[in-house]
Amino acid sequence: MKIFIAQTYAAISLQAANDVKEILQSVPKPLLCVASGDSPAGLYSELVHQYNAKNLDASSWSFLGLDEWLGMNETNEGSCKYYVNKQLFQPLNIDQERICFFDGRAADPENECSKTEAFIQQHGGIDAAIIGLGLNGHIGMNEPFTSIKTRSHIAAIDPLTAQTGQKYFKNQQILSHGLTLGLATLMEAKNVILIVSGSRKAAIVQQVLEGEISEGVPASLLRNHPGFSVYLDTDAAQLLQKNY
Repeated sequence: MKIFIAQTYAAISLQAANDVKEILQSVPKPLLCVASGDSPAGLYSELVHQYNAKNLDASSWSFLGLDEWLGMNETNEGSCKYYVNKQLFQPLNIDQERICFFDGRAADPENECSKTEAFIQQHGGIDAAIIGLGLNGHIGMNEPFTSIKTRSHIAAIDPLTAQTGQKYFKNQQILSHGLTLGLATLMEAKNVILIVSGSRKAAIVQQVLEGEISEGVPASLLRNHPGFSVYLDTDAAQLLQKNY
């Protein structure tokens, strides 16, 4: 496990972006798994900045969405793909055929999960997965006590996650289920990049990195992953007991 701590969110975003770039540039046709939300936004902004400065070539990259709300897709303002489209795909001019993203409006959600797993296999696995951390320790939409054996699946959403998720929508939404990569799928990624900022996440960061490794705190399972990297600002890291 590699832990990088810096004073600011901008600093950890820059370091994470440079590390992702280094990982992917060493692979001929890499597959990058991307999360939506506030945590990776700075990383995406830095990748776009480097792209605009002609210091980044993403023409050989393929992309995979981490999760999506059931009943939503990119046409819904506030959906996961809506945000990643705005933050990353559109600024990098990524062709849609290089993107696999759960369609929460699909008539057969189970088939969406199968298609996602097939896409991963076709691309030789996930080279890097960018994720954030839920207040209850969830990653993707893998809520506490999700089995480590799960692959892409339909997940029931914890009320805390549903409450937090409302901030992405102008109007109140029913957020009861989602489509997500499973814990087994994420554990098979060659590299996992976790970005966390803010004092609100300090308690769960301490639990994830220094508490018991268990399915009760899904992100803690990543401590057994050989390519796990964590990027924390000092607010998020303030309760850690060890020196990193």
